[in-house]
Amino acid sequence: MENINNKFVLEMKNISKEFPGVKALSNVNLNVKPGTVHALMGENGAGKSTLMKCLFGIYQKNSGQIFLDGKEINFQNTRQALDNGVSMVHQELNQVRQRNILDNIWLGRYPKRGLFIDENKMYEDTIKIFKDLDINVDPRQKVNSLSVSQMQMVEIAKAVSYDSKVIVMDEPTSSLTEKEVEHLFRIINKLRKDNVAIIYISHKMEEILKISDYVTVMRDGQLIDTKEAGELTIDNIISMMVGRDMSNRFPKKDNHPGEVILEVENFTEEDKFGLKDVSFSLKKGEILGIAGLVGSKRTEIVEALFGMRKLQKGTIRLHNKIIENKNPRRALENGFALVTEERRSTGIFPQLSIEFNSIISNMKSYKSNGLFLSNKKMSGDTKWVIDSMNVKTPSQKTPIGSLSGGNQQKVIIGRWLLTNPEVLMLDEPTRGIDVGAKYEIYQLINDLASKEKGIIMISSEMPELIGVTDRILVMSNGRVAGIVDSKDTTQEEIMKLSAKFLEGDSYEVSS
Repeated sequence: MENINNKFVLEMKNISKEFPGVKALSNVNLNVKPGTVHALMGENGAGKSTLMKCLFGIYQKNSGQIFLDGKEINFQNTRQALDNGVSMVHQELNQVRQRNILDNIWLGRYPKRGLFIDENKMYEDTIKIFKDLDINVDPRQKVNSLSVSQMQMVEIAKAVSYDSKVIVMDEPTSSLTEKEVEHLFRIINKLRKDNVAIIYISHKMEEILKISDYVTVMRDGQLIDTKEAGELTIDNIISMMVGRDMSNRFPKKDNHPGEVILEVENFTEEDKFGLKDVSFSLKKGEILGIAGLVGSKRTEIVEALFGMRKLQKGTIRLHNKIIENKNPRRALENGFALVTEERRSTGIFPQLSIEFNSIISNMKSYKSNGLFLSNKKMSGDTKWVIDSMNVKTPSQKTPIGSLSGGNQQKVIIGRWLLTNPEVLMLDEPTRGIDVGAKYEIYQLINDLASKEKGIIMISSEMPELIGVTDRILVMSNGRVAGIVDSKDTTQEEIMKLSAKFLEGDSYEVSS
């Protein structure tokens, strides 16, 4: 036993967990060495998060043993886990956004001098951690003023403040650009040198192979295998994850872009850091990608099109007719639909049913006699969403929050398709979704384009943009840096364009 204790900081042995009617984990083993990055992979629903929640005290396992530094533990809540050196950085960040960074890091354990909070110590300790991790943010800033990547860095700093031996990171790069991913990897490497063990959950194959020492793959609540990362290829990992060959990561494209249906001219915001003279077109049956670094104003384009942003100037032409999307309701009436990036906070009503989440954007069509809603029509449309989107769910009444991320996303896309849009805008549609569900969504996007829908798709994953889209509009510092054909471009060309206007104000655009 001594030999094992010296080898692993964390041992999870034969962990099983059951929910009513579902065996979520079946005799799963996970052994993690100190000072290593151990990737945990699998499709949505494979049991990754359930296993980590059993470690972190959110769930209580039904059977099995957990050892931390050779000592058996069984945390009853998250506070016990944190106090014993186990931290978790969740994909969906749970922060008190109206409070400052200091409060978020030290909430519930403020340092005190006598009866009063020692704010100087709190500030000094935070600054020390930030300097150590190369985080350049004022600790007195309110969290709601931070970017998503900065919020994530604050959560990592909070985990470090507990002197954690094990830090679980759940999809830590899902909202980050390549530059920010590099910063995160520097932090991870620093923690690795400090002998901290990192359990890294991600669906991004390339980064897993880049940062990990070991990879454990789960499928259907069971352990498939654990291997050294250096022994694996992307195809190996996919095969273990889905139990089938997926050498073709993107479906064959069979859409045929036609005439121009949408023209955007000179979108400009009053804010000097906003959009600047953004112009582009979209064809019928075309998938137009939007690329760029965080801060390049990709999301601002689709929000402006959907009537969510006030423009200083700009024109929208649909079928060569000028329209005004003054607000989302008007945009909806004009044939636009938007699937937002933050699925949890702006896309779904997690406690409410799949039926409610499917029909909420199309309520007018369910009125019967002008007063009552037609249950038959609502149920029929929900069935269409479930069947056509291939949503895996026990029933229409199941709370959408209990579904996997991929199935939630398919419900949201189905919701907007019920409005019969001419232009469907997707902001990071596969963020935090496993490789199998990604393929289904890629196929769905391709099918919609084949039915002559105009698709605008924002993504931070360049292989995805190149593999799925017809053309890619590259944004840099609020401006269009270029528009390239997906079949002819490279990741290097897109990266160069993304950095085009990061310095200086003079620019020219040719497309």
